Amino acid sequence: MSLDLAVIRAQFPALHQQVNGEPLVYLDNAASSQVCRASIEAVRTFEEQDKSNVHRGVHTLAQRATSAMEAGREQVARFLGARSSDEIVFTRGTTEAINLVAGTLGQSFVEGDEVLITHMEHHSNIVPWQLLARQRGIVLKVAPIDDRGVLDLAALVGLIGPRTRLVSVVQTSNTLGTRNPVAEIVRAAHDAGVPVLLDGAQAAPHEAVDVAALGCDFYAFSGHKVCGPTGIGVLYGRRELLAELPPWQGGGDMIERVSFQGTTFAEPPARFEAGTPNISGIIGLGAACDYLRGVGFDAIAQWEAELLDAATQVLQAVPGLRMIGTAPDKASVCSFVLEGAPAADIGTLLDMQGVAVRAGHHCTEPLMERLGVPATARASFAFYNTMDDVEALGRGLHKVRKILG
Repeated sequence: MSLDLAVIRAQFPALHQQVNGEPLVYLDNAASSQVCRASIEAVRTFEEQDKSNVHRGVHTLAQRATSAMEAGREQVARFLGARSSDEIVFTRGTTEAINLVAGTLGQSFVEGDEVLITHMEHHSNIVPWQLLARQRGIVLKVAPIDDRGVLDLAALVGLIGPRTRLVSVVQTSNTLGTRNPVAEIVRAAHDAGVPVLLDGAQAAPHEAVDVAALGCDFYAFSGHKVCGPTGIGVLYGRRELLAELPPWQGGGDMIERVSFQGTTFAEPPARFEAGTPNISGIIGLGAACDYLRGVGFDAIAQWEAELLDAATQVLQAVPGLRMIGTAPDKASVCSFVLEGAPAADIGTLLDMQGVAVRAGHHCTEPLMERLGVPATARASFAFYNTMDDVEALGRGLHKVRKILG
C-alpha cells in the first residue's frame, strides 16, 4: 500500500504556510507532530457543542461529554491493542505517565532495590528514578550502548538480578532513532519475574503497537507526537497490575467514597485520574489514533524508511557533516553535527530558509556525554513529509556550510 501524499498533506493545515518567506518544511516531528484535521475537528465539536464536565452530571451535555471521552479511551485501547479500555489511564503525556509508575509502583521499592534503564533514555525516564533513589534509596542501573547507538542487549540482560524491580526502557530513541529489541527485553525480564515499562513516545507514531503481543506491563506515549493535541498522554497498564497499585493523586473522580474517617478508592483507571481530565485532549487523541490506523502503519513505515534512506544520502553529501546514531535498525530520525557549526546556529540558519529542525541535547544529556558531543541538530520525518522536504534540508545545509565557512 502506497501513500497519497497530496491527500495526506491536505489533512494537516499547518503544513501549508510560509516561514520567513519560504514554504514550511517541517522536520521536527520527534518533538511534536503536526495535528491532523480529524483531531482538530473532534476537539472543535466538543468545545462548540458538547462542553461539559464528565461523570458528574445527568444533563444532556454531561452525558455527551462523558460518552465522547470514554469513546476516546476505547479508540486508544484499539490503537495499542489493549485487552480492555480499563487498561488505559490518561495523563498529561509520556513524562507524567512514567512519573505515575514511579510514584505508585515505586512506593513498594525499598533501599537497595534496582531499576534498570539504558544509556539512550530521555530525561523523563531517568529523573523520576533518580528522585526515587533519593527518596527510597533504590539503585539505578544503566545498560550500555555502542558508538553506533546500538543497545548491548546481552549486557542489559546480565544486569537483571534478584534486586531488579523494574526494567524501564525506550522503545525508539528520540535522538538516535535506534529501535530497541523490546520483545526480547520483555521476555528476558519476565523470565526473571520483573515487570517492564516501555517508553513508546517515539515508536507509537511510526509503527503498529500491540501491547498484548509485546507482553509489556506498562506502555507510555504522548498525544502531541501522534498527530493529536498537546497536554494529553497515555499510560497503558496490565489490568491485574493496575489493580494492585495505590492511588497517585487525590481528589475527585478517583474515589469510591469519602468521609472524614477515611476514603475508599475507585477501580482503575479512575483511581489514577484525579480531578477534571483534559476532556477535549482525550477526544482529539482518540480521533488522531483512528486517523493513523486508517492511514495504515505498514504504509507509514515503508514511506518513512524511504525518507530516511534519502535523507541519509543527502546528509552524507554535506562536507564536514557527521551522523550521530547509525544503528542498522532505526526510525526516521537523523541527528548530526557539522564541523565548525554549533547546533543552535544550524537550527537558526535553516529556519531562515523555512526548514524546521531541532537543535540541542534533546533531553538526552547523558547520551550526549556518552557520544562525546555537546548537542546535535536533528531532522525527524513523518509520513506526511516528502522527498522535496529532504532536498530542501540538503540545500539548506549546503547554504549553512557556506555561511559559516
